[in-house]
Amino acid sequence: MPLIRSILHMLWMLLTVVPYAVAILLGALFGVRGQPLYRIAAAWLGLCIGGARVLLGIRTRVTGMDNLPLGQKSPAILLLKHQSTFETFLMPTLMPHPLAYVFKKELLHVPFFGWAIGRLDMIHIDRAQGGRAFAKVVAQGKELLAQGIWIIMFPEGTRIARGKAGTYKTGGTRLAVETGAPVIPIAVTSAKCWPPRAFIKRPGVVDVSIGQPIPSAGRDPAELMREVETWIEAEMRRLDPDAYK
Repeated sequence: MPLIRSILHMLWMLLTVVPYAVAILLGALFGVRGQPLYRIAAAWLGLCIGGARVLLGIRTRVTGMDNLPLGQKSPAILLLKHQSTFETFLMPTLMPHPLAYVFKKELLHVPFFGWAIGRLDMIHIDRAQGGRAFAKVVAQGKELLAQGIWIIMFPEGTRIARGKAGTYKTGGTRLAVETGAPVIPIAVTSAKCWPPRAFIKRPGVVDVSIGQPIPSAGRDPAELMREVETWIEAEMRRLDPDAYK
């Protein structure tokens, strides 16, 4: 049954991504920019998450929404535990602000999905450029934060197996220190149901825990990231103790 459910959900995503991606591409072609295109993308992500609930039996339980900054233009940089594609799709359906992901430029070549996100207010980088890539992140990050768009990053850089921790890189906290935006640590237990790089998903509850904002002004990026890592990994152990026995 999990295999059949997973096949059905994959077909659901493949069938629905085409019209939504085409809508974004056509909108961009006719000069539409910004939030209208983001709302189209968020609507498709909502379909994917809704499909996961109905077809895969994956439900979400969110705590800490009251920790999110108030105000239409209040800045924030979200730093998430990264276990699967699920949280990538989920976050825009939860957050009260539009989100801009920082991602590698190779994703732009994925048919329909990549073509569409290339028309959104996102930050795509060429990792081979090193320091110049980060300078681009800072420049675009400042511009987007000023518009009330929150930046979202995965400090471990890649999807990490359940019960494991990757190397937390300081890109997100460096950006926070450069822009003065607070960082918000978020723990997500998606691998219980949707393991990294796995085709077969299983029913269950994905917990999302949003921590309190951590001020970045005057902080050392490495020390700030250690604080973020400590909170996320402790919260992961609280939310999913069986994975850390």
